[in-house]
Amino acid sequence: QVHLVESGGGLVQAGGSLRLSCAASGSIFSINGMGWYRQAPGKQRELVADITNGGITNYAEIVKGRFTISRDNAKNTVFLQMNSLKPEDTAVYYCYADISPRRFAAVGRYWGQGTQVTVSS
Repeated sequence: QVHLVESGGGLVQAGGSLRLSCAASGSIFSINGMGWYRQAPGKQRELVADITNGGITNYAEIVKGRFTISRDNAKNTVFLQMNSLKPEDTAVYYCYADISPRRFAAVGRYWGQGTQVTVSS
């Protein structure tokens, strides 16, 4: 069993900051990519940012320069630092991790439960 537990969401005023964390635990042999998606009401889930196990990052255009993704491989944790937040950033944020649970096992994508981020104007 693999579990991803998110924390750090909440309510913040426009222009403020939040830091999300997502820790993977359980049967983990290796973790490849990790990242964050978000889903606003009535909209499709969209990629926010992702990071390889070597630290190469990728961002959606709408968050570039405001959000920073990072990871702690020793702790199987990925972070999302969100600055200069806007009301349109309001969404449920989901982390994921591409994990091989055992040696030679196939890699599967595992998801967190989601954390609400609300930005007030």
